[in-house]
Amino acid sequence: MRIGLDYRPAAGYTHSGIGRQNLALEQALRAHPEVSLQLFGVAPEDHPIRRRVHCPKWGSPLFGVHRLPIRLRFEAGFLPGALREAGIEVYLCNFNMGLPPGRKPAGMRYVLQLHDLFQLTLQNSHGSKLKERVYRATDRLSIGHSVKVADRIWTPSQYTADELVKLFPEARDKVRVLPNLVTGFVGEAADISDLQLPEHYWLAVGTREPRKNIPWFVSAWQAARQQSPQVPELVLIGAPEDLPASLQHLPGLHYLTGLSDAQLHGVYQQAERLWQPSYAEGFGLPVIEALSVGTPVAVASGSALDEITPSHSPRFSPTDGPALSALMIGLADAPAEDPETLRAWAAGYGNAAYQERFNHLLEELK
Repeated sequence: MRIGLDYRPAAGYTHSGIGRQNLALEQALRAHPEVSLQLFGVAPEDHPIRRRVHCPKWGSPLFGVHRLPIRLRFEAGFLPGALREAGIEVYLCNFNMGLPPGRKPAGMRYVLQLHDLFQLTLQNSHGSKLKERVYRATDRLSIGHSVKVADRIWTPSQYTADELVKLFPEARDKVRVLPNLVTGFVGEAADISDLQLPEHYWLAVGTREPRKNIPWFVSAWQAARQQSPQVPELVLIGAPEDLPASLQHLPGLHYLTGLSDAQLHGVYQQAERLWQPSYAEGFGLPVIEALSVGTPVAVASGSALDEITPSHSPRFSPTDGPALSALMIGLADAPAEDPETLRAWAAGYGNAAYQERFNHLLEELK
């Protein structure tokens, strides 16, 4: 089976969530004995990635995949002919949109990996109100087109699948769930003593997007600290400017940015608990990363976090601050959880489980 993979996310945003899943798809495709894989993407004219990725002759920055003129030139001007010339039977795109416009060639099938629909359903961080309106309009058209022409749509959770069907009910029979690959950390954790973190701390990851719910979470943590000195200090992986000025420099609040994978490993490992307070998540990668090193988690209810978190892990409403503060006080001196049980749960999202699920979905396309 000759399969083409849109490689723009991995080439331009290797360490992003979508970029990492792009690499996961490449790995799973190369591991399948019946697949011949061709990568498609864009790159500057003299970039070495052109040696293994089929690119247009014209150059393009790796970080320009979201720029509409570059996208249209690639998806409408280059891709249809390139897929035909390469004899591609299945073309797979994994950044929520990006399938070629126009008539689909006879015998070719399209697969769309759709991680979430927050571009359409939530307010996201943009540089200006004008950008927000432009991106929402173009994303609606692009996602709507890709959903329409796709033969299969793979989502990382049942939550995202259900959200997709709410917006695009005609896609119901196309949708399948392929949970994300989370490989955990490779090698030993770094010595993070130079980060000067407190001996006991809780951890939260991601501050920029409003749906991460961090200002609300920090307010509840502050209230819990005022009621109980047992509540640990809090480490945020993110920037202080993502919070209101009144919350940016609270006693016991710490920020980390620009960590290496080995440092991140150490930060997860030494945390007493990871908190994920998002009111909307299509998957929830930090939860599995924490569990993979034996760190317990507590998550907000109401999105994909319900699916990927062990049933015994604490859950809380993403809108009830006093209840969250009470939970924090209760968990401040809770007995330790068995780290091996947590690691075993995380292994359900590792390489072997992912390859098995992927192979099953690929069989459907034969």
